[in-house]
Amino acid sequence: MVEKENKTFGLLGKNIEYSFSRGYFSKKFEKLNLQQHKYVNFDLQKIADFSSIIKKDSQSIAGINVTIPYKQEVLQYLDLLDETAQEIGAVNTIKFLKNGQLKGYNSDVVGFEKSLLPLLEKHHNNALILGTGGASKAVAFALKKNNIKFKFVSRNSQGLDILSYQDITKEIIEKYSIIINSTPVGTTPDVEKSPNIPYQFITKNHLLYDLIYNPEVTQFLSKGRANGAIIKNGYEMLQLQAEESWRIWNEE
Repeated sequence: MVEKENKTFGLLGKNIEYSFSRGYFSKKFEKLNLQQHKYVNFDLQKIADFSSIIKKDSQSIAGINVTIPYKQEVLQYLDLLDETAQEIGAVNTIKFLKNGQLKGYNSDVVGFEKSLLPLLEKHHNNALILGTGGASKAVAFALKKNNIKFKFVSRNSQGLDILSYQDITKEIIEKYSIIINSTPVGTTPDVEKSPNIPYQFITKNHLLYDLIYNPEVTQFLSKGRANGAIIKNGYEMLQLQAEESWRIWNEE
């Protein structure tokens, strides 16, 4: 049972007025009749300002979600890390413990895994992860857990495990039947943009997953769908990770 006391939750990020989380949790609090709970945006231009938030509101803050670009940068301000967050090296959920310490978790893993697994078919054994930021780390963790081999794709090639976009050939597209966009490319307002991959080689055997949810169908997904691929945006992942965050904040 959630205590009916004054509690503040929020989202830490940069330029996050568009955010899903504030609306989602505000509706949740209303539905649960938690009138003294509130969810706010901690919209920071630099991570160094996080310390001032903690000092100012530490008595009322119970939990914070973390989004781009601070999922890795915030680690330096945390006292403890959950085992999964430790292995991933990125945090999207912070719990304010009763002793004043801050503990980091990664609920992106739960959200991504639960939303991906129902879509997988037998031939979905290899994945390309577009991007190497904090969200990509959670994606990689979930893929590894489910025995799906993967490679990261970045602007610059970095050895065997990280390809550049220029490295992606017809053969690579054919081999890697899951393609996951973990970058912000294509999100509102830049909806005409898409990751630079050879979409002409995508087929009905492919699954394209975009962590972006705004717009509902990005150019990345639209180009995949035009070639018969299964497509999925990040909205369900967001809902699932939000519920996992809520569980973490309220467990004893």
